[in-house]
Parts: sequence; C-alpha cells; structure tokens
Amino acid sequence: MNLKTLSFVIPVFFSCGAFGQISGLENIIESGSALEKLADTFLFTEGPSADSKRNIYFTDQPNDRIMVWSVSGELSVFLQPSGRSNGLSFDKDGYLWACADEKNELWRIAPDKTIEVFPAKYKDKLLNGPNDLWITRSLGIYFTDPFYKRPWWSHSVMPQDCQGVYYLAPGQKTPVRVIDDLVQPNGIAGTADGKTLYIADMGGKKTWKYTINKDGGLSNKTLFCEMGSDGMTIDSKGNLYLTGNGVTIFDKSGKQLGNIPVPQSWTANVCFGGPDMKTLYITASKGFYRIKLKVKGTSA
Repeated sequence: MNLKTLSFVIPVFFSCGAFGQISGLENIIESGSALEKLADTFLFTEGPSADSKRNIYFTDQPNDRIMVWSVSGELSVFLQPSGRSNGLSFDKDGYLWACADEKNELWRIAPDKTIEVFPAKYKDKLLNGPNDLWITRSLGIYFTDPFYKRPWWSHSVMPQDCQGVYYLAPGQKTPVRVIDDLVQPNGIAGTADGKTLYIADMGGKKTWKYTINKDGGLSNKTLFCEMGSDGMTIDSKGNLYLTGNGVTIFDKSGKQLGNIPVPQSWTANVCFGGPDMKTLYITASKGFYRIKLKVKGTSA
C-alpha cells in the first residue's frame, strides 16, 4: 500500500547556517541543507535501517507496522502486523532483523517477507523486551533488552534479573548475556571494522565504549560520554550520533560537536542512507525526517 508522500523543508531557522554558527557543525552539515520532514502520519517512529539499495525501513510501533521510504521518495507499508517491531537492522545477506517485542522475540525477515522467529527467552525466562540491535559482518547480533512496560503485554513485572545486553552468535538460536551492569541499555552501534561497540545506558545517562572480542564477548569498558541515547549511528569519521533531544553529535574522542534540533518531543533513532550514504534519516515521535550531510555514514 502506497501512502501519500509528505515532504517539505523545515523553516530556515533550522538551516545549515544556523547549525554552523550556533552548534559548531560546519564540518558535518552540508552547506545550504535544511531539515526536511518526509512524513508525519505515525504514532511513534523508530528503528530506521537502509537496505542495499538505500531504501529506508523504519517502524511505527503503536500501529504495529514496518514502513519503507523508497529511493524514489514513495512511502509504503512493508509489513503489518510486525510483531510490534522496534529496532531494525539489515544484515549483509539482505535479511531485515527486527526487535519484535510483542512476544519479546527477534525476527529475521526475508525480502519475500518470510519470517523466522528466534526464541524469546534467556535461562528459561522471557526476555524483558528486545529494543535495538547491531549486526556484525560475520552475522553475530548484539541486542539491548531494557524493560519498558508495553500495553500489549499481560505481565507487568520485569522477567529478567537485570536489563542486559545479549549476543546471538552466527548460526545460533540461544543468546548469551554479555552486559549485566547497566541501568537501562537502549541504543547500540558498532564500528565498521567490527572492533568497537557503543552502548547507550538511558537509565544511567551515559554511553559506553567496548572492545569486541573474537568470541563475541566485550571488554575494556570505557565511558564515552555523559549522555544516554534511544538509538544511534556512526559516520565514516567515527562521529557518533545520539538521539533523544534532537540529534547530538560527538566526535570519536567523546567531544560534543553540536546538536541538530528536531521539532518533535522525542527523537528515537537515526541511520544513514541516500545514494552516497550522506543523508541522515531521523525517526522522531510522529515524524520522519532527513538532512544532507558532508560526511558519509556507515551501515551501523
């Protein structure tokens, strides 16, 4: 089903000139670019991810659907119902993985929409609610499992003994818990070389940096910045894009570069797309946005 395309430029006070002068983003935002609203027909948008053709998939969780914004600028429903999907990510083989928290599962969705469901339990207990994920080139999957009470659940008590981070090794169906000392992990992204993983602790209001070990475990926990994030992505320069109040950008050392304001109450997630991977797509509450950047993104 195709939906009416809604696309217009946000007023000039959100233009690149303002970013460059006020926020220090002159090396990030493309000269003359402005934040553009692509659509606003949703209840709450999340989980953007680009496929190999640069179509952008994202979720509208309260409406239980996965949307797709095509490279030709058309908006359509890809999958409904979608298991109340939240975070999304494509693997290198073209499968779309979804944190389907209706039953606290991971879904692997084929291009023909065939769905493979992965177990919703850890140590015989229901997962709290898979939220966001990042996939390695070798098809290992890291996912966060915070507890946010959902209206479609029959239970109200957190099933697990902590809000953790898990690793699903390639070819396996049983996840291993790799992080158990965060307050409420949420956003997650890794570097293109597969060596470093960033995890945002929303409850602890911090983002942490880890070394990815050969066995999938994590080590060398290091504080990256004093800010949590709902979702995140990384560009080719190593800059990290955190969400919540607009999009806040940090360089790879953890220095805050500036903020892209988004006219919604909450910015949930971000990803790169476009033919040159220099367009930042933003899911924010009821809206879906994009802005042209100078820097190229990664698939993280």
